[in-house]
Amino acid sequence: MDSLEKILKRCVLCPRMCRVNRSFGERGFCRLDAGMAIHSALPHYGEEPPLSGSGGAGTIFFSSCNLRCLYCQNVQISHSPTGRPVTAEELAGIMLDLEARGCHNVEPVTPTPHLAGIMAALRTARERGLRVPFVFNCGGYERDKIIRLLDGTVDIYLPDFKYGLAVEGNRLSGIPDYPHHALASLREMVRQVGDGLETENGIARRGVLVRHLVLPGRIDNSLAVLKTIRERISPAVPLSLMAQYTPIPAVAGDPLLGRRVTKGEYERVVNAALDLGFEEIHTQQVDERALNPDFARDEPFAWESIGGGDDA
Repeated sequence: MDSLEKILKRCVLCPRMCRVNRSFGERGFCRLDAGMAIHSALPHYGEEPPLSGSGGAGTIFFSSCNLRCLYCQNVQISHSPTGRPVTAEELAGIMLDLEARGCHNVEPVTPTPHLAGIMAALRTARERGLRVPFVFNCGGYERDKIIRLLDGTVDIYLPDFKYGLAVEGNRLSGIPDYPHHALASLREMVRQVGDGLETENGIARRGVLVRHLVLPGRIDNSLAVLKTIRERISPAVPLSLMAQYTPIPAVAGDPLLGRRVTKGEYERVVNAALDLGFEEIHTQQVDERALNPDFARDEPFAWESIGGGDDA
């Protein structure tokens, strides 16, 4: 999309609005220039069942992020701009290869800083025969005006809704306006693809699925997320309530972030979602497995499924 390329000259792709000329090599918060950098691309069998199916989700892990969450589970790649440089043509080939390997979709992870190149690659891949759905897997800190530019190109939106309380967004990610932007961008996503998730033989084809990671000791934040989505959008919005939080070394000494979510905490959030009338909820088991991916490995997800478990 030419409009996305132009935005790189005064980058406002995300709410941080850095306004640097990335086309000229300047770098803003994400520390990326106009090029794309990826870490890996592989079939991922641990996403929610409608995304992973039996063939896996075709995940493409991009370097860096427009967030800097203290507890980020992907910290090895999300806090760094380094990675393997790829052109739009090369990325299109990666997308086609994932489809050829039997993946049910192509799913760029944290796509926003790389958006111009990703959409150019998608256009090329579609012209060369790509047929599987395109999944936009983002952190939720998006500009609704930028999401509007993607209308007609994204099949499935997979945003996080991390914070319902602005104070928590500020404390844990340094962004006091997260709830505002997460809500506005989710509204635009729903406008484009509806407030449900359309499936064919159990595999997602179109729609939206909102992820929320339940954090230890911050149940009020989770309840605020649920209330916001229920009251400001729709109880038909499918939810993935994640219990997989695993402390990283940077927060090991924190009295709350240094521990796992308890079964009681997680069940409070799931029960609240049920009480609020949400119609589709993907849940997880609460256990003590170390669920952080290790991007120093060729296979970062060496353990079993981290995605949604049973439906509530």
